[in-house]
Amino acid sequence: MSDNKPADQARQMTPEEAADFAEQVFNKARDGDAAMLAALLSKGLPANLRNHKGDTLLMLASYHGHAEAVKVLLEHNADPEIRNDNGQSPIAGAAFKGDLQMVKTLVEGGAQVEGASFDGRTALMMAAMFNRTEIIDYLISKGADPKAKDANGITALDAAKTMGATDAVAKLEKLLG
Repeated sequence: MSDNKPADQARQMTPEEAADFAEQVFNKARDGDAAMLAALLSKGLPANLRNHKGDTLLMLASYHGHAEAVKVLLEHNADPEIRNDNGQSPIAGAAFKGDLQMVKTLVEGGAQVEGASFDGRTALMMAAMFNRTEIIDYLISKGADPKAKDANGITALDAAKTMGATDAVAKLEKLLG
């Protein structure tokens, strides 16, 4: 009996090859290649794989507006609550981008409406800062607290005022009446 490995056994990737492959996978998430992500996930790719900035595949797909890729990742148990190295969550990124459908997809997939970044900033605060009134309405309808404060004591209304987000200010002032 020889010590040779069977010819059909896969060889081990070099660290450089593994890094290159990982970058290609992250690009698939950025590009929204739902079919390729589904194939890779079904073969054992970790759904919560993170890059050098702490971004997960879900963070990248959601930030770039790829709902089908996000759904595939959520179906494979990607965690919508994992923050990147800057403390940002996928739902906060979607609120920042103004992508209401993505915010809805993430909430339906288990993202916490009140999930905050490391500094206490919520998706509602992000939506208010950038005058995303439809997202404000949606998040509040799902239980977001307009009175919540970040680590500096700033509320969504305060953030909207600071950023000059006049529609958000009017909406939040009316709500807080």
